[in-house]
This record gives sequence, structure tokens and C-alpha cells, in this order.
Amino acid sequence: MTINLTRREKRSFTNEFKKQMVMLYQNGKKRADIVAQYDLTKSALDNWITQYQTTGSFTAKDNRSAEENDILKQAALIMGRKFELILHNKHRYTLRGLCRCLKVTRNRFYYQRQLSQQPQDVVLSERVGRVFNDNYRAYGTRRLQAELRKQGMILSRRRIGRIMAKNGWVSKYTCKKYRIHVGKSNESSVGNELNREFEIGQPRKILVTDLTYVRVKERWHYLCVIVDVSNREIVGRSAGRHKTAGLVMQAISQIPMNLQSIEFFHSDRGKEFDNHLIDECLTEFSIKRSLSRKGCPYDNAVAEATFKAVKTEFVSNTIFDSLEQLRLEFNHYVDWFNCNRLHSTLNYQSPIEYKRNR
Repeated sequence: MTINLTRREKRSFTNEFKKQMVMLYQNGKKRADIVAQYDLTKSALDNWITQYQTTGSFTAKDNRSAEENDILKQAALIMGRKFELILHNKHRYTLRGLCRCLKVTRNRFYYQRQLSQQPQDVVLSERVGRVFNDNYRAYGTRRLQAELRKQGMILSRRRIGRIMAKNGWVSKYTCKKYRIHVGKSNESSVGNELNREFEIGQPRKILVTDLTYVRVKERWHYLCVIVDVSNREIVGRSAGRHKTAGLVMQAISQIPMNLQSIEFFHSDRGKEFDNHLIDECLTEFSIKRSLSRKGCPYDNAVAEATFKAVKTEFVSNTIFDSLEQLRLEFNHYVDWFNCNRLHSTLNYQSPIEYKRNR
């Protein structure tokens, strides 16, 4: 009898991924579900949770025991003497010869020199950070350099830029702006069948939809919402990396009502709405299609107004760390929007409250 033991392939995980796994656990997701869904080991997940709860860091040096730190200190003393000897004699002998004689690799020498410079870097970071925060985080490298010069500290803009990048400091005036991508529009012959019939309380079930962009780290991601015109409730939502018909289909799949009860599905002429999957879905449930006129946002005013609220209340001045965080927080926002947010159009009732009292 032969037993095949397949060795588990070693995987590497970024600190960001580890943090997201811990956040999922802290937000109520079961440990077993996380392990199964992301193909992790229980010991690895438990280790990340412990590290995050004790030191807030996943790096080995931040999670060493007292015994390990003591051993490393003793080793550093020995290495420090060799390092000093190399520094004092490198003008007389070649670095290669010194390192070979003292049995020190050149990589180790460069690493030790980098460590010796860290205390100075910490002081500089504190000074730059203090000036940056004291001035409403509005200064870029030019103004920071000028202010530091007034305080008697001379630093190049390049060095200030490196310090800012290392600490994730970004001036409010240099925040990344969304670049509009001009692409082909939906040239379908379908017209504006809805004709701006946006009255609340109407018996006909009319849904409108649109997409918008949001920052996740250094990349743009997208949100899609589907709104019930009769009570301004967000009945479908999705978030993803790409502005595609698949994102729209995800939002449609979230709609809690019987799709056969929907009369109109209205959108603008974005190319993401020109897709056979969407057409097949609408045809299957006998839902009439309606498209805004080209270049006329007023034809989709309800969706535009909803996204104005989403951008102001949810997206504004926020950079999300991951798509998982964006989806989680967006779901929380939509629940609040539907159940608690007071709408002036609904006589200062929430969409759910208005539907219940209608």
C-alpha cells in the first residue's frame, strides 16, 4: 500500500493581506471560513491575529522574544567592532579585501551601515512630520523645505520626498485625481423611454443605475448602484476593480425583489451597459430598457443625485486599503442609507420608512 503525501506549496503573503485576514476575523467572520475560503493554515491565521493584537506588526523583528533580542544584541556588538574597523580603514584598503579578511560579507557591511544611519533618519522623519502636520498636511516638498530652512535644518527636496513617501504623507494639493477615460458609448437604438418620470410613490417599478469611481490605495476602483425610483432605495450594489458589465450584473444579482415585477431599467449610455448578458437578463424577465440621451445627465438625475450623496458622505477624502474593505464599508453605508438616512425628497423619511408608511 502506497501513500502519496503531497507537500503543501509554500506561499508568501504581504502584510496588507495578513491585515485584511485579521480584519475579517475581527469583523465577525468565522476563523474556519477564512481558512477555507483563502486556503490558509489555522496556525498561520492564529499567528497573524496574535501578532496584530500584541504588536500591530507582522514583521519578525517586531515580534521577537526577549531571549532572541538579547542574542541579537550580543551578535551586534561583535559585528559593530568589525564594522568600525572597516570604516576606519576603507580609505587605506579595498572594501573587498577588508571584508574578506574579517570574514564579513559586503552585503552585511552595507546593511550595518544602513542600520547606523537609522537614528538620524528617525529624527529627520519626526521633524518633517511635525512641520507637515502642523500645517494642515497641505505642504509639499517645496514648502516643507522652506519651512525647515527657517528652523535651521537644510534638507534637499528629494530627501524630504523620500521621507514623505516612506511615511505615506501626501499633500492635499497633490492628491491623485481621476482621469476621465473617454471611450465609445452605447450606440443602441433604444431611446429615453423613461422620459424623466422620477416621481416618488408611483406604482410602476422603475430602477435606475450608474457607476462611479473610488480610490483603493493607488488604483481606481468602481461602485455600481441600482436605485428604486419610487422610494430612492438602493436595491442593488457592487464594487470591483473594473468598470464592466460584470460589475453591473453583480449589482442586479443583489436586487431582493422579483425581477418580473420591474417595468423599466434605465441607465446612461456607458459602454459597460452595452452587453449581451444584461440584454439577456432584461429580456428573460420582460424588463423594458431605457437609455439616457448622449451627453445628458439630467435623463438619469436620480442615479446622479444618489451618487452625489455617496461621494460626499462615503467616498470623500477616503482612501481604502483594499477591495475587501471597500465592499464591507460600502455595504454598511448602503444599509444606513436605506434604513436611517433622512431624504428631503421623502419628507425627511428614510427610504424603508417611506415604503412602510406608503
